[in-house]
Amino acid sequence: MKRNKNSFLRAVAAVLLCLLLVGVLAGCGADTKKTSGKEALTLWSDDAKAKNELISFVENATKEGGEGYIPVDRRIAVFDLDGTLFCETDPNYFDYCLLKYRVLDDPEYKDIASEFEREVAQKIKEQNENGTSYSGLEVDHGKAVASAFRGMTVAEFNEYVQQFKKQQMPGYDGMTRGEGFYRPMLQVLDYLKANDFTVYIVSGTDRLIVRGICYNSPIDLPPRQIIGSDETIVSSGQGDVPGLNYTFKDGEDLILGGDFIIKNLKMNKVSVIMQEIGVQPVLSFGNSTGDASMAEFVTSKNPYPSRAFMLCCDDLVRENGNEAKADKMFSLCEEFDWVPISMKNDWTTIYGDGVTRK
Repeated sequence: MKRNKNSFLRAVAAVLLCLLLVGVLAGCGADTKKTSGKEALTLWSDDAKAKNELISFVENATKEGGEGYIPVDRRIAVFDLDGTLFCETDPNYFDYCLLKYRVLDDPEYKDIASEFEREVAQKIKEQNENGTSYSGLEVDHGKAVASAFRGMTVAEFNEYVQQFKKQQMPGYDGMTRGEGFYRPMLQVLDYLKANDFTVYIVSGTDRLIVRGICYNSPIDLPPRQIIGSDETIVSSGQGDVPGLNYTFKDGEDLILGGDFIIKNLKMNKVSVIMQEIGVQPVLSFGNSTGDASMAEFVTSKNPYPSRAFMLCCDDLVRENGNEAKADKMFSLCEEFDWVPISMKNDWTTIYGDGVTRK
């Protein structure tokens, strides 16, 4: 009996030892998950101020007990899309080019497009060719997108975006429209996620188009973390019945309702962050005055350490840069204490090997 008891105790001890080893190994795995900035940001110049400031921020934020520590649930970073993570203009925004194609070039739609849609698409065409500026085009474009794709299911609209992504980027060799991600910024996303930051995209582009751009891409974010401008979505059987008076029925689809709701730029970005995220982020990444409110909101009265980074489009060789816009952003960064990112000097590549500007 004593021998059996000893055998039982040895077996229990062995099980406890195994459990302890599993816990230790799991803990080691959690520690190695914290990727260092030097390991992660390999496409950034060693002396890039923005790189070094971000690394310092993340190291302090993840050092438990340290002065700059930020709890995991408050490690939230918000990113603009166009010009921050993705090629902004070639020759125009992705969603502007998509509408122009739909209304003026798509053989299945161009002959039935509305007069309003044609007017907006023609303005985009002239802007593409001559740089013409039109007041109110941002909102008119949102309205035209909503109406031009009215009646498509959400899945059909996504498939339309996927097909458009396959077109060659007109200003570059070796890159399609869907491949225009800034590789150094993709490293930033991965670096933050590896250090337990929750990342959101907060874009002025139509939400469903942003999701389509990010679908099957290196971005690797769930749709719930992708925010953009909005249009109505209704049931395929709803017709003109208000949502409060209609009940979704088995077998119906969600379709685009055709009405524009809001352009997610400037102060609207701040409002939607509070509506959908619910807390103040600690990191903001943008590239224009359309992101200024978001940057200031992140860094104003924040109970945790916070920083705002702004990309400056100063690379005229590898990217469709604009020296005047870049100089203006460098000045704004100095004025508002944002951290400037020089695409020309801070990055060793933009789109990767094999991609050249025409």
